[in-house]
Amino acid sequence: MSCAATRSLMEAYSQCLAAMLAWCPDACVDALLDTSVQHSPHFDWVVAHIGSAFPGTIISRVLACGLKDFCSHGAKDQGLLMMGMDKGNRIPKIGSVVGILGHLAAHHSESIRKELLRMFQESLSPSSPLSPTSSSTSWESSPQLRRSAVPFLLQLAAMSPNLFGAVSAELVEQLRPSILLQLQALLQGLPKEELENMLGLAVHLISQSPTGGARVLKFLADTATPASVIISGPTPSPHEGVREGCDRLLQMLLLHLHKLVFNRSDGAEVSPHTSASSQPQRVIPFLEELRSHVAQLCAETLRLERKRHLWLHQLLCLLAVYGGPSVATETLCQLLTQARNPEELALAWQLHTNLSSCMAGLIPAAVAHSVAQIHTHTLGPRQLKQLLLNLSIAIQSQDEDRKGGGAQSSMAVQVGSAVSGHLHDFCPLLLHSDAAVSHSTARLLSCSPLPRTSSPAHLLLLSRAAVTHFFMALRKRVEAGNVGRDGGQAGEAVNCSVLILSRFAAYSPLTLKAILQQLAEGALHKGNADLFGGQVADMSGAPVTNPSLSSDLGASLLDINCRFSTSVNFSGSVWSVFHAGVIGKGLKHRTASQHPDPAGVIWNIQTLMEVIVQCCTSSGLNGTPSPSDPDEPLPINAEAAKVIAVTLVESVCPDVANGELSWPPEEHARTTVERDIHIRRCFEAHPVLFPLLQVVAAGRPALCYCSAVLRGLMATLLAHWEAFREASSTDSPWHLQASCLLVSCMGEGQLLPPVLANVHEAFPHLNPFEVRLLLLAVWEYVRGNGPLPQKFVFSSEKGMFCRDFSRDGDVARYVAPIHSVLHKNIDRLGHLCWRFQL
Repeated sequence: MSCAATRSLMEAYSQCLAAMLAWCPDACVDALLDTSVQHSPHFDWVVAHIGSAFPGTIISRVLACGLKDFCSHGAKDQGLLMMGMDKGNRIPKIGSVVGILGHLAAHHSESIRKELLRMFQESLSPSSPLSPTSSSTSWESSPQLRRSAVPFLLQLAAMSPNLFGAVSAELVEQLRPSILLQLQALLQGLPKEELENMLGLAVHLISQSPTGGARVLKFLADTATPASVIISGPTPSPHEGVREGCDRLLQMLLLHLHKLVFNRSDGAEVSPHTSASSQPQRVIPFLEELRSHVAQLCAETLRLERKRHLWLHQLLCLLAVYGGPSVATETLCQLLTQARNPEELALAWQLHTNLSSCMAGLIPAAVAHSVAQIHTHTLGPRQLKQLLLNLSIAIQSQDEDRKGGGAQSSMAVQVGSAVSGHLHDFCPLLLHSDAAVSHSTARLLSCSPLPRTSSPAHLLLLSRAAVTHFFMALRKRVEAGNVGRDGGQAGEAVNCSVLILSRFAAYSPLTLKAILQQLAEGALHKGNADLFGGQVADMSGAPVTNPSLSSDLGASLLDINCRFSTSVNFSGSVWSVFHAGVIGKGLKHRTASQHPDPAGVIWNIQTLMEVIVQCCTSSGLNGTPSPSDPDEPLPINAEAAKVIAVTLVESVCPDVANGELSWPPEEHARTTVERDIHIRRCFEAHPVLFPLLQVVAAGRPALCYCSAVLRGLMATLLAHWEAFREASSTDSPWHLQASCLLVSCMGEGQLLPPVLANVHEAFPHLNPFEVRLLLLAVWEYVRGNGPLPQKFVFSSEKGMFCRDFSRDGDVARYVAPIHSVLHKNIDRLGHLCWRFQL
């Protein structure tokens, strides 16, 4: 255009064209196109330049002339679409049409898009009678040209991706049911071979579409889905022929994508509808766009609509192979997260089965990806709960095909192995604020295998989370019972928690020790004490006063005690001072504590004892030999019971040294009055202490390490019975029960010989003075025969430690007070005399 002569010719032609467009536009454009064809592609810019001045006319006339030429050549060749680009080479003007529109697209893309859509719509609208004045040369008046418009547009789209991209976005929205019926009616007259070629070209265009792939897929799936599945709505359902056509097109698309995906390594595919210059490369645009819609595709697949979910599942498999391990992992994770029942979950395993032949390690990668989503808080509570449940269902499934590779090929084994490597990542979810997530995690951990090796830090994390979840599950069960709800899920959560703790305890000595210690401490913790009927106690062991129930006395006992202890220290002496109140204000105010449901307390204590006994009978510490009789319960492990004993001593009375095993004379109790009262108040405030002592007593000789606590409790009981002035011991029920349980535990732990261990059977029939006499006999025996672990010898027959009392000397002198009491109360205790024979 910098040449003056060229510029003058262009201006002259533009003026001539402007003058002739009014009465012979087709002749002008035909002449222009004929010249362009003769000198293409060097003359295309001339047509585009001239068309820029007349875009509305030139674009429509170029398309009309191209359609006429396409139709005339197609009629001669007995087929509209035969060999794609080769066909285009035999149609002289269609190449120029593509080149001209390509030049115009830079500034008139919107006009081109509108004109292409108008041609498509006009080709489907009912034909009007011919008008000799205005439409004699227009393509809209010719039925043959109208039938050729859709194949012509497909051919243009195949030859020019830019033209296809301009109309593909809106074309799907134009395909309403009425338009689809018109399109079907238009294409019914085409020969079968031409129709097959059209479908093949449409499939190729869809697979190479860089945008709108998800919209096209949704349109095809919605239209091809059987009518019985489609929800009736304001839009009428498509005709059955339209549905079958979309079904065929969708199946051809899947087959074409399958070939593209699995032939990518062989280089470019030679398509019958494209030339060598436009062969598809390694990138498949349709699948490339769907990579960002994996979650939506998975959600549609899991709707389980017939045929539709099969198509989408096949597409997900192709997308996973195309995208590689990253997309395959994401797809499997989405299915595991969104599946809500076994039928939906089966689609995830089908996907894995299809991909396992070309991808290894898919399940471990999916579990690792899920763990990463947990750490980044990508999943909501509902999705997280569903993921955990699906993983637990996968591990528990026993119907997997174990043929071929044996057990290692089982889906349950693979998922279990992958989950076991991330137990420390799943364990914090036991403490999730959402109860459903916490329960799902418990189900997963209760069935997943434990790792072969694990670091101590991870083991302690597992133990702490499992114990905390146990107490949370107990509280949920109590709350469910209080409000009258069905406690099925709460009870199942407790059962899962018990199973988790017993499995972790049997895993290693470290986890066993940590779990037992945390269970004993947690049962006495102020946050959990009410579960087991306990009361929150202050530093002195007395129940804490509720500030809302007591009046302000104007003084703080804690402040007074602190100031007093800094001035004079009477600790450990006979002059120990106790503050029962404030002078002038009266005694320390006691409040009546709220007692929980006794049945619930007993249930919780039984559950706690069940957990502890299961842990103590596991082989986590030094092994536990199985009894000779299979019906006989397993013995309590001595080392495990020792852990509980040491924990109890530290919790009840922290200032007691572990070396205080031997018992001093009874008078020595005067120097430890404060500590003994604190111990007794702890036993009053925490009913769970006696059941814990019973477990310790069963694991001989672990009860020896509770010697200081036993001594302090017995000292306060002796003082109580000495000062008690009622006629019968049954008038002091708690102290009577404590005395019986104390002697029973000492007998079970073999701190006492059988003749002394039976004295608690007579306590309910005696007066307080006689109870004190028998307790003094017990005290004197333990003082003379210290509770030392060295006195116990392991018995291989019984599988536990036993004590030979014949080495401790004569027991008769300790039994004399017992016989005296028996003779005095022979009318009431005659049936017990045989229990105290040497």
